[in-house]
Amino acid sequence: MKKIDINTWKRAVHFHFFKNFDEPFHSLTFKVDATRAFQNAKSAKKSFFNFYVHSCLRAVNQLDGFKYRIKNGEVYLCEQVNVSATMPKGDGTFRFSYVEYHPDAKVFYQNMEAEIKHQEALFPDRNDDEVIHFSALPWIHFTALTHARDYSIRDSVPKISVGGLVEENDRMLLPVSVTIHHALADGYDIGLFKDAFQVFLNE
Repeated sequence: MKKIDINTWKRAVHFHFFKNFDEPFHSLTFKVDATRAFQNAKSAKKSFFNFYVHSCLRAVNQLDGFKYRIKNGEVYLCEQVNVSATMPKGDGTFRFSYVEYHPDAKVFYQNMEAEIKHQEALFPDRNDDEVIHFSALPWIHFTALTHARDYSIRDSVPKISVGGLVEENDRMLLPVSVTIHHALADGYDIGLFKDAFQVFLNE
């Protein structure tokens, strides 16, 4: 991780204003067009889940706003952001995972499939904040979402969730919720993520 010089950082005043809020995270929910992504995954008999998680990480890893983290009051920029995604277990519950990002989709899919096979512990062997917290709720086409939070933990990891597809006007729309630390990123950054995510979904 690269340490940011807060004194010369363009977000210095925003950082100092928001960093000590009881709830410094803010959230936005929007829809992306997943028509092409869903059809391509279905035609190729590939996991739609794996594809959109990889597309999400591609977007995250090109945006500094999603790569900043706060450690001991200092700001750092991650060289690479991986994913800690919720994975379903056979008993109807879930576990947390840790999957390294790789720009090559085939390699990333292999990493995902290897992680999916683990069904035991709630937490993965590796656990750090150089991730996004990712969850999927394919049963619900949500319009808003909140997260369980322990306010005693000074967390700065972005949280991204997707819901179930819904068909509108011959398009398959995917709801996306982004929750991010306001000392590190604004609505503008979420807008950049939305646009990049859409581009990668269309590939």
